[in-house]
Amino acid sequence: MFKRILFPTDGSDITGKALQTALSLARLSGAEISALAVKEPFPYSAVSEMQPVPPQEFFDAQERVATARVKTVQAAAEAAGVKMQGFTVEGLHPWEAILDHAKAQACDVIVMASHGRRGMSALLLGSETQKVLTHSTLPVLVVR
Repeated sequence: MFKRILFPTDGSDITGKALQTALSLARLSGAEISALAVKEPFPYSAVSEMQPVPPQEFFDAQERVATARVKTVQAAAEAAGVKMQGFTVEGLHPWEAILDHAKAQACDVIVMASHGRRGMSALLLGSETQKVLTHSTLPVLVVR
């Protein structure tokens, strides 16, 4: 069935629910979880003196947050007896980073959360999950 499950995490509560689904699927199929946290790139601007945070400080903070998110998945995977590899990558568009990582890691399926926004809020806020669904050639299991 599945050998490698990509699980992107943003650290939100709804992602925790999706994690339980990913772990159950991994246990049932004997798959490994590939956990991914996407870091934001530094917001460079033409007026570098006006940056509120120095670039290295920004990168370090992004790495700390992303690593903590992956460690949360790792702890849950260990408790469930599921093999897991964790990754942090930088990406301007998280959905692109997710799809690129899925391909690079030869994942069979992507399990991710959706906040279930509808109407104008979905249109204005966009949805990384929707973009993954639109562009993925892999099966995507969406947990709400």
